[in-house]
Amino acid sequence: MRFFIELSYNGKAYHGWQNQPNAISVQEVLEKALSTILKTDISIMGAGRTDSGVHASQMFAHFDYEGDFKSIDIVFKLNSFLPKDIAVSAVFEVKPEVHARFYATSRTYHYKISTSKNVFNYDFAYQIQLPLDIDAMNEACKILFQYKDFQCFSKTNTDVKTYNCEIKEAHWTKINDQLVFTITADRFLRNMVRAIVGTMVNIGLGKMKAEELHAVIASKSRSEAGFSVPAHGLYLVKIVYPESIKNY
Repeated sequence: MRFFIELSYNGKAYHGWQNQPNAISVQEVLEKALSTILKTDISIMGAGRTDSGVHASQMFAHFDYEGDFKSIDIVFKLNSFLPKDIAVSAVFEVKPEVHARFYATSRTYHYKISTSKNVFNYDFAYQIQLPLDIDAMNEACKILFQYKDFQCFSKTNTDVKTYNCEIKEAHWTKINDQLVFTITADRFLRNMVRAIVGTMVNIGLGKMKAEELHAVIASKSRSEAGFSVPAHGLYLVKIVYPESIKNY
């Protein structure tokens, strides 16, 4: 039987989601916990990869297990066993062919920028105390909807068949002393969100104009886009699946 696990994590202590040969990952910690509790080797497949230091308020993964357990019991046991920076909110059965990565229809990320020095969020938001023009940054967001190929925002030497992504939502919101970037797409390239935000920051600082984003995207060159903002301000916040994946 195939099960989905829904979880969240603070990525500060981890070298990303995916297993690494010489570094601790969220996937490794979760696999060890599941294997211990279910008394058999469990491998999990995540809905995607988050880089080192990136957080997730909602992540999904699937695993296969032939046996019986009560979902409420396994959630309680996992949360008792896992470290304080990983939390499981649900475990539920899905149809055997459902894949956590390939069945997702959209993913949403937030990127947080703190516009004033804040001793309580410096690990969880990028600190920029220079004035940012949020109107210009939102004008740049509108340009993203006109394109599909976002190679200019992709990490170089990435093994992908296509650089095409369908961006469904992109905007900046000011919440007290924070600017929050929200972006939703059917898929994301490696480092894509952080590169988009870095480019938007350059626009907000007046280093480039919003309309120059057309030329950046058309260039398909990573060197033409802005810098990659730090990982600690990035959050995977929502993954959407068809309701039909569940095995009732």
